[in-house]
Amino acid sequence: MKSFLNKYIYIGIAAFALSFSFSSCTDYLDKEPDSDVDTEAAFKNFNNFQGFVELVYNCIPNKESNFWCCTFNWGEDEIMNAGLGDSHLTHQMDIGNYRHWYSDAQSYLHSSALDPTSSDKFSHSLEHAWFCIRHCNIGLENLDKFQGSNAEREAIEGQLLFFRAWWHNELMNYFGGLPYIDKAFEPSDELLLPRLSFKECAEKCAADYERAAQLLPDNWDNHPAGLRTKGHNDLRITSACALGYLGKVLLYAASPFNVHGASTGAQNLTLTYQYDTEMAKRAADALGKALALVEGGSTPYALAEYKYTDIYNHTPDKSATTNYSDIFYTTGKNWQMPGSVEAIMRGPMPDINGSNWNFAKLWGPKVNGLVEHDAVIHMPTANYVNYAYGMANGLPLDDPESGFDPTHPFKDRDPRFYHDIMFDGFKFINNDPAAADAVYQYLPLQTPNGTNPEAEKMRDPSSGSRTGYFCQKLVPHQNNKYDGMYNWGGALQTYLPYMRLADIYLMYAEACAAVQGANYKSGSYGKTAVEAINILRERVGAAPVADKFTADSKKFMDEVRRERACELAFEGFRWNDLQRWLLLTEYPYNIKTSQEFRRVGDFDFAKNDPRDAEVTGWREEIIVERVFSTQHYLFPFHNDDVYLYAEFGQNPGW
Repeated sequence: MKSFLNKYIYIGIAAFALSFSFSSCTDYLDKEPDSDVDTEAAFKNFNNFQGFVELVYNCIPNKESNFWCCTFNWGEDEIMNAGLGDSHLTHQMDIGNYRHWYSDAQSYLHSSALDPTSSDKFSHSLEHAWFCIRHCNIGLENLDKFQGSNAEREAIEGQLLFFRAWWHNELMNYFGGLPYIDKAFEPSDELLLPRLSFKECAEKCAADYERAAQLLPDNWDNHPAGLRTKGHNDLRITSACALGYLGKVLLYAASPFNVHGASTGAQNLTLTYQYDTEMAKRAADALGKALALVEGGSTPYALAEYKYTDIYNHTPDKSATTNYSDIFYTTGKNWQMPGSVEAIMRGPMPDINGSNWNFAKLWGPKVNGLVEHDAVIHMPTANYVNYAYGMANGLPLDDPESGFDPTHPFKDRDPRFYHDIMFDGFKFINNDPAAADAVYQYLPLQTPNGTNPEAEKMRDPSSGSRTGYFCQKLVPHQNNKYDGMYNWGGALQTYLPYMRLADIYLMYAEACAAVQGANYKSGSYGKTAVEAINILRERVGAAPVADKFTADSKKFMDEVRRERACELAFEGFRWNDLQRWLLLTEYPYNIKTSQEFRRVGDFDFAKNDPRDAEVTGWREEIIVERVFSTQHYLFPFHNDDVYLYAEFGQNPGW
């Protein structure tokens, strides 16, 4: 297999003069026919040049559906079913086999059929990065050929600068510092660019993001370049998006791993609080500017409402104008693109019904074929659920004042627990099941003891839950053979945003906390770190951060991180967070556990809320302990990459 770097970095301009359109973003393009091959035509007006840019949008991989059964949660947050999920990257990373990323197409990092011009989601992965970086450089080097208005030219330039930084940025998160390529190399050029440090590369990204933020519109619907597609611009990159990524790359560069380097052991539990405060301050300023734009009303973004009449079925209150669940999936809305008003960065519109082959079928039990088709299951780990989802009073479970009762462990939890997690007694099947499956209608997730072998199949490590939990944050629990939400009539569409507004609030809070604790606020935004966190808690009905945490900078940072774990659970950020915090190798972030307990009495789940059920013997058991070394803080490059030229070295330990 040729490496993606070797394959794409030198491709000639003819391959890049293609224009591409995708649904709801560029259907308007009326490009001239010869713009596909004539570089003068490709860049001369907005329609043609924007068509050139659209190819980069087309390359953004769909994390959930770039292959049949995808994986993207690689921290301690998720585990896959025993045996059947072993070939997937989640399990392979658990055993330290990071090289599996380029041996398996079941993650958005790699595709075995890479084709940037294809509309097939299986043809896209992070391996498009070098192609897209070169494509952006070609566009930037041909801006002098553009004959449109200044506003149109700025919109083109802003997108190209943003994407040049973004593709570098995505690679850096997994592979570390890279050569920053800001020119279109020709086959005759000798490539000798050394790898930069993460911080050096971040500064290059930051310069492009910052300039892009100055050039891009706040809202394409109100911009001369976007008027012809008014109402269909929601997938386009905006100034707030560029500022969000400017803040993100600076925050990551300021984070402990990229300041101190990889290490293991007790010192990491001290180093984890030691940021580059000057860089963190710059991150807070950029993120604050993004939030000020949003709250000032000049962007199309807002926090989606968390209002439900039935949280278990994600039934929104009639008073809600937007819906939190719609960030992750939509049903009965003609396959509407998820994201709601909160999504800031997304790729192309997914194909109709594509979510059901097979992402929508990977989150519930396979016992008796309750969830049909593929045999793979993604499930939350008990340690992550117990860490991230604290109590409704805002305190973590292990806080002595939290009120957590191990005999009623599902009661009074953070409201997002009930939205995201399927737990013991949860009504999994809404319609009447066949008699043979009636025992599974209300999930029997207690520890097996041999008294009810049929019900205890739900804790089978291969076909049921090996942790005592299932997840319904990203797809609804009605994705089963009786409720049939994954059938055509459900019009189920899923998509995970690369960035959403809640993430910007969380990153802002973290950056401010790194500078000066809970009460620090950037001059670009009027709210403190703790106020930013409390906006998210208030949205869902959880109590604010307790004063005892705001008074201690380390304890407050712990709460910021726990809030991040709860709000962004299972959205694919956890491995990067543990990596940059220098916690990837440290206990308890290196274990995955199951929840063990037994029900007490004969609780009637058909008539009562499952959160009120009593249990006994509440405890965790370790399923996996990840034995990592410093090498596991970065992914290895494919060998062909590091053999390309001497200055491009392999990551340490690989």
